[in-house]
Amino acid sequence: MTELLYQTDSYAREFEALVTAVDGVRVALDRTAFYPGGGGQPYDTGMLAWDGGQAPVVKVKKEGDTVWHTLEGAPPAVGTPVRGTLDWERRYQLMRTHTALHILCGVIWRDYGASVTGGNMKPLKARMDFELEHMTADFASEVERKINEEVAAARAIKVSILPREEAFQIPDLIRTKINLLPPAIQQVRVVEIEGLDMQADGGTHVANTREVGRIRVVGHTSKGRINKRLRIELDA
Repeated sequence: MTELLYQTDSYAREFEALVTAVDGVRVALDRTAFYPGGGGQPYDTGMLAWDGGQAPVVKVKKEGDTVWHTLEGAPPAVGTPVRGTLDWERRYQLMRTHTALHILCGVIWRDYGASVTGGNMKPLKARMDFELEHMTADFASEVERKINEEVAAARAIKVSILPREEAFQIPDLIRTKINLLPPAIQQVRVVEIEGLDMQADGGTHVANTREVGRIRVVGHTSKGRINKRLRIELDA
């Protein structure tokens, strides 16, 4: 089992760990700050270093309770103490982008009552699909104004991990059209943008909406009769 440091501290850039298993060029660690991907957010990259060696981390994947780190080079042996270092510029851009999507989702839900039907992101670019019948250029510019008002409001962002039964007492906790949380998950991570949004979510976020910076709505398209897509970009 890998302890997931990013779940409680998205700002951890470096960490110490022990190698618990090796599979080819992949290593499992007892703890990690590398996000393994999921919910539309890509996995982290960075570097793993140990006494006598180091190697870039080029892929991260969670399998069951274990996070595997694929290295570009020969891995250290089981039991080796290692230091992990994230590609922080990329990670922080993803944190800002992920939070921007939550702001977008929160505004669309609050003001238009629309569920999310899909989404994906890259650093500073993302798209989100909603169950909406109509979407015009005026609508897109209106949404852009509203989401930037939430950025300027400097809303705090909090993370909590709750028992499943307690978490599901929160109204509208699941904003996706389909509940993607398997019944086996008994501890639910909840991300709250104070005064705007509260969702079950496993990704990494900034601590305050002002860190996101200006959000631009750069496209709007129809993906079906009641499925519309908004694309956003953030300034570097």
